[in-house]
Amino acid sequence: MLAEPPEDPARLAQDRALAKAVRARMAGGPRPTPDADAIALRSLLKDLSAPEAAAVRSVLGRIDAGHGGPLIVWGPASQVLAADRYGLVARIAAKPEAALKAAHDGGRALMDLTASSAWWGRLLAEPELRVTAALPDHGAAHPRALMVQKAASGPTGDDRTFWITDSSSPAGRIVSALGASGLAAGPLIEAGGLKLFALAGYVQPTDGRLSDAPGSLKGVIGAAPVF
Repeated sequence: MLAEPPEDPARLAQDRALAKAVRARMAGGPRPTPDADAIALRSLLKDLSAPEAAAVRSVLGRIDAGHGGPLIVWGPASQVLAADRYGLVARIAAKPEAALKAAHDGGRALMDLTASSAWWGRLLAEPELRVTAALPDHGAAHPRALMVQKAASGPTGDDRTFWITDSSSPAGRIVSALGASGLAAGPLIEAGGLKLFALAGYVQPTDGRLSDAPGSLKGVIGAAPVF
């Protein structure tokens, strides 16, 4: 005969408390800016173990998906990263143009960094769209996808800034030139005659250290927190 599992009132009470907390947080609504979310999240994760932090991020990611604009993904890496962070809520775009249009229309587009498309170069001509997140977003990871939306992200205390140039110089030479101006940079990807770099810290588009950086077509396209 099948044995009925024993009651576990203590864990059931914990589960009910979790469900009640999620309902209350959903009712609380979104924070006004991506950087406000990042600052709050960093304070929550500070003393958690890795499994605890992963669980909190999963819950908060799904709450964020419920609060934010529609989520659109382009590329296989973005599909996996979005499912892990936000759940199975994203709409898949067939082309990067469709994802960027969705961002123009008020959504959020998570898009692969791939040598097959320099979609990120278009952000130089579309300053209303900014990079606000990069996944994975822990400091040791190389970003595989960028989040684009109609919202600028301010400094959070630990950030990386995304900068583009059309310079034909080797990436190492560009990194050296930026370093001579006081900027720590690392190359991310090259496509369509453009190079994308990550700059350590929060660097504003008008930062004077970028004025003499290599390239004619160049500029900052946003920043993202690191956890």
